[in-house]
Amino acid sequence: MHLLTTLAHHVVRRPQRIALLQQVAVQGSITQAAKAAGLSYKAAWDAIDEMNNLAGQPLVERSVGGKGGGGARLSATGERLLQLYQRLETLQAQLLSAAEQEGDMQLLGRLMLRTSARNQLAGQVSAIQASGRNDLIEIDLDGARIAAQITHESTEQLDLAIGSPVIALFKAGALQLEAAGAPVDATLNQLHGQVEQILDASDGPAEVRIALGHGRTLCALLGAERRAELNLAPGQPVLARFSPDQVLLGIPT
Repeated sequence: MHLLTTLAHHVVRRPQRIALLQQVAVQGSITQAAKAAGLSYKAAWDAIDEMNNLAGQPLVERSVGGKGGGGARLSATGERLLQLYQRLETLQAQLLSAAEQEGDMQLLGRLMLRTSARNQLAGQVSAIQASGRNDLIEIDLDGARIAAQITHESTEQLDLAIGSPVIALFKAGALQLEAAGAPVDATLNQLHGQVEQILDASDGPAEVRIALGHGRTLCALLGAERRAELNLAPGQPVLARFSPDQVLLGIPT
């Protein structure tokens, strides 16, 4: 049951994948199931492959031959996964109805996120601009704004839309620190803050903690030469820059 719980926890964030499994059970065909779930044939098989990899065994069994060139059906594990998901869905509805505010559940989801990125900022999608195969996702951070460049496929997988809650993730090494009055660079994200703390390291760059307000803090790495140029000290205003393509996006569970 532990394996099924892990799988259900994974797909509960990806409702299209559960819809795909449900449609395979109904349609008996990957092609028809993909259409019904709103996925391309390739995206459907990519999703099935990823779930199969997590399971270590097939969730969908494909038959060859017969009328229409064969079909597909859920394996016994796939059927149990659907049943478990339905039970989890019921429990989730009960938890949401018990919470005083839906925001409490979103906050809990953000706190449960595990990642190697030092910087995690929660916000809402304010705009989505298509550019070839990529999308520029603009994110409102309670007044401040940043952008993330992700593939259009990622936008669809995360089911992003205007107003969607997201978590922007980027590493400390992605930040470039500048003096507060540095010229604007429209190609980069720019967040104004105040140096809160500088932690020296004997074997590498110093770690600079930057207060953004509203209880938010950034972490940046700063080499000795650049630190001397900026002459940073606690309490000093500073500008943190980073490229949109260095930002990863997650969604609260």
